[in-house]
Amino acid sequence: MFSKMGLNTRCVHQGVCKDESYNSVTTPIYPTSTFAFDGPCKTKGYDYTRSGNPTRAALEENLACLEGGVLARATATGMAAEATVMGLFKSGDHIIAGNDIYGGTYRMFTQIFTGWGLNFSFVEMKDPAKVRAAIRPETRGIWIETPSNPLLNLVDIRAVAAIAKEHGLITIADNTFLSPFFQKPLALGVDIVVHSTTKYLNGHSDVVGGAIIAGSKELGDRVAYLTNGLGAACSPFDAWLVLRGIKTLGVRMPAHERNAIAVAEFLTGHPAVERVYYPGLKTHPQHELAKTQMSGFGGMVSFDIKGGQERAFHFVQQLNIFTLAESLGGVESLIEHPATMSHASMPAEARKEAGITDANIRCSVGIEDTADLIADLDQALKS
Repeated sequence: MFSKMGLNTRCVHQGVCKDESYNSVTTPIYPTSTFAFDGPCKTKGYDYTRSGNPTRAALEENLACLEGGVLARATATGMAAEATVMGLFKSGDHIIAGNDIYGGTYRMFTQIFTGWGLNFSFVEMKDPAKVRAAIRPETRGIWIETPSNPLLNLVDIRAVAAIAKEHGLITIADNTFLSPFFQKPLALGVDIVVHSTTKYLNGHSDVVGGAIIAGSKELGDRVAYLTNGLGAACSPFDAWLVLRGIKTLGVRMPAHERNAIAVAEFLTGHPAVERVYYPGLKTHPQHELAKTQMSGFGGMVSFDIKGGQERAFHFVQQLNIFTLAESLGGVESLIEHPATMSHASMPAEARKEAGITDANIRCSVGIEDTADLIADLDQALKS
C-alpha cells in the first residue's frame, strides 16, 4: 500500500498496522519464543521466533520497502548482519574490500573469516580501476563501504557494481552512514545492502541491531536461510525499538546534515585543524560524485587535529556536549578517536595505509542546537 508513497510516509506507516484484533496504531511486540500449532503441519504463519516473529517481520517489511529491496532480515547486531552475509561465500573464495573500512569489519575479515578459508584484498576503492585490477579468477564478491569509516571516502557505486556484473560477482554495500534517506545502493546496481540499525535507522542509542536487504529473490532466499540457520535474528523487542526509531528518520536526517555542514565549515580553516573530511564540502575531492549518488551528505564529520594523538586526547576531554563514546547516528553528538577506539583492532600499518592517523577525530553530529555544538568545539579547540 505504501511502497509507491514518499519516504517519510513509508518510514511512519510501512509494517506498522499489524493489530487486527484491537487496531493498535503501533506495532505490537510479540515476545514469545514459540507459537502454538493449529494442528500437525498447520500454523498461523509462525512457529518459532528464531525463524520468524510478527514484530521482526514488520521491521523487515519496512526496511525492504525503504531500501527498495525484495526481502530484508533483521539481525542481532550490525556485525551479525555482516557475518551472515559472509555465509554466501565458501572456502577459497576471494572478496575485495576497501582499505579504509570500519575496524570491526576489517577484524572480522582478517582474523575470523580468513581462518575459514576466505581470502580478502583491501584496495583504495575510491578508484574503480584498482577494484578491477584486484579481481582474480577466484573472486566472488566486492564489499563496498561508502562513505568510508572514518575518512568519508566515497566509492563510485555505479562503476563498481558495473565491474562486478561484468565478472559475475556479488556486491554488498554497507549503507549505515547515510541510511536509505540519503543513499539507495540497490538502485545504483548493488546486490545486497547491510546496516547497523543501531545507528541512524534506530537513531536513539538504545538498541543494537543489524539488517540485510537483498535486491533479488534468489539472494533473498539465501539470506533468509542463513539468518535462520545461524540464529542471527534480532529479538522482537529490539525489532520494535528500531521500527519505532525509523518513524522519525525523515526528520532526524536533515537535522543531522544541517549541523554536520555547519561543523565541517567551522572546522575548515580553523588554526588548530589540519584537515576536514566531509563530502558536503566543495573542497572534498569527491564532492561531485557525492551529488550524483547521494541525496544528502549525512551527519558524520572527521578531521585531523594539529598536534597528533596527545592534542587529540586533550581536545576530546574538554568537550561538554559532544560525548566521548563509540557508535554513531544517535540524536546526541558523539566524538571518538578512531585509532584507539573504532579502529583499534586494525593494525597500525593498515591504518597508516588507509590514512587513519593518530590525529584523526570522528564526529557523529547530533541534532542539538547548531550554535551550541560550534561553541563546544570552539572552546575545546582553544583550550
